[in-house]
Amino acid sequence: MSTSIPLRTRTAFAVCAVICALTACARPSTPDAAFAPAYGKRVAGARGMVSASHPDAAAAGAEILRAGGNAVDAAVASAFALSVTDISQTGLGGGGSLTFYDVRQKRARHLSFYPRAGADPAWALADSGPAAARPAGRAAGTPGMVAGLVQAQLQFGRLSLAQVMAPALRLAREGFVVTPLLSRTILSARTRLESDPAARALLLPDGQPLRPGERLVQPALAQTLAAIAADSGRSFYRGAIAERLASDVRSRGGLITAADMARFPVKTMAPLCAEWHGHTVLAAPPPHGGAHLLAMLRMSELSGITRAGGFDDTPDAVVRLAGVLRLAQADASWWRGDPAVMPVPARGVASAAFAAERAALIPTAPNSVRDSVTRGDPQPYEQSALTGACAAYQSAPSESERGDDAAFATGPAGESLTSHLAVVDADGNAVSATTTVGVLFGSGVYTGGFFLNSSAGNFDARTRGTDRYANTTMAPTIILDGDRVRLVIGAAGSQYIQPAITQVALRILAFGEDAGRAIAAPRIQTTYTRREVEVEPGFSPAVYEALVRAGYRPASRIADITFGGVHAIHVTKRGARIGIADPRRDGAAAAQ
Repeated sequence: MSTSIPLRTRTAFAVCAVICALTACARPSTPDAAFAPAYGKRVAGARGMVSASHPDAAAAGAEILRAGGNAVDAAVASAFALSVTDISQTGLGGGGSLTFYDVRQKRARHLSFYPRAGADPAWALADSGPAAARPAGRAAGTPGMVAGLVQAQLQFGRLSLAQVMAPALRLAREGFVVTPLLSRTILSARTRLESDPAARALLLPDGQPLRPGERLVQPALAQTLAAIAADSGRSFYRGAIAERLASDVRSRGGLITAADMARFPVKTMAPLCAEWHGHTVLAAPPPHGGAHLLAMLRMSELSGITRAGGFDDTPDAVVRLAGVLRLAQADASWWRGDPAVMPVPARGVASAAFAAERAALIPTAPNSVRDSVTRGDPQPYEQSALTGACAAYQSAPSESERGDDAAFATGPAGESLTSHLAVVDADGNAVSATTTVGVLFGSGVYTGGFFLNSSAGNFDARTRGTDRYANTTMAPTIILDGDRVRLVIGAAGSQYIQPAITQVALRILAFGEDAGRAIAAPRIQTTYTRREVEVEPGFSPAVYEALVRAGYRPASRIADITFGGVHAIHVTKRGARIGIADPRRDGAAAAQ
């Protein structure tokens, strides 16, 4: 068994290292002296850049950029590669969300392909009863991963689908080196994996989890990938793969049918937009979590946090941040769902007026923090007019772009654990994409070489029903300075996603911190129903003391994968790209 990174990956990173060392523009800023980036966590370059939650997936995207692909081609290549290498977090049986910015046309688009409920009336009760008592298959929603990636590439890519899928197919056939994170997640999900003989044989050979450094080869997954590349995913949604998937999930108590697979729609729409701190922020609309991210950013500016200069030794800024996060989380707990079947006032949530109303409630006096926070009402602001740059990015998709309610196979262009990737190509186009199978290895249902998601568990009493997307906190985001990309960012980590993105974006764009330092820096996490604040080590003692004085109850949390896995690309004002990968996970950045 191999104990090294695959040759192609090592070669790509070695070339990037030489380029970075020899070109003056390759490292435009020097990281904080206290920050010593690990392998691939901070990579500087002058052209295209990819950041993803696995080194081989980042290398796959960079390979496609070098082959002449654009940001979408590279993002699709990385996402399919992650379906091979980051299988505890994402995969063909999951779904996701993608935000794309076309710099030449000054156009932004968002694609939603998160798992959905199907047509069976039983979907309205899919999450009823104790989770432990429900069969494994009941957790799985109709997967949209393949539909979304194929549609994105066919609509906006430059290369053929076979070209962009080649790295993923190679990784499945030849194998890749198991990372520490994958080894740990196999151990954590051991009981779920042991319930399927094929999954057990693949990931628990001889009854033991694969170890870091061992090689994982996935012939069944390679066969499915080859079929997708050959027919643009038709067999996945309307052929033998779809029929086997439906049979396997229903044999384990699930509800997905072959008809549900054939009807899966990919939604193409304009992203949500807000003006923040001199920038234009493009975020994910419902059922994704971009509205509440925009609310956090707006409240951070209105409360003075953007002028604080930092978090590490600025007690008042951290106390105010805790208030911002709790208010937005209270709103997010209610104002969510699939807007096709229920009202979700996302524009109201993201509006400046609602942010001002909520920011006025941030507690700052000693002992002023309450046990719980009440949600606000953004509906009066839902019709707020978009101004400035945001108005230009709200054009509706053309007929050639729209996939609304169309079955995948006849759609446009010819046809909580999570993973995030970011891409900026040499021309300045950008993609921010978040994908997931839900909890570790999703539902545990293994079919066709991949795991089905657990996203049906995201429905609740308000939002469950037939033919709708499940709820999600995903927030793939692109931040512009004028009409140029300044930050491509997103995160994994369920309820940690929006707070993590907010804190990293503030550090980079408001405080001017080096991107590598910003992503490694300590974060906080709150909940709107309790006064507990999870804190990572690295803040000054005065910060922890200030939280206690305000009435919070800090709880120590050592950095791990659940605290938000942020992957991002910072484009400096001189145009250099800084790819950053969260040290809390196994990801890396790779330059073109």
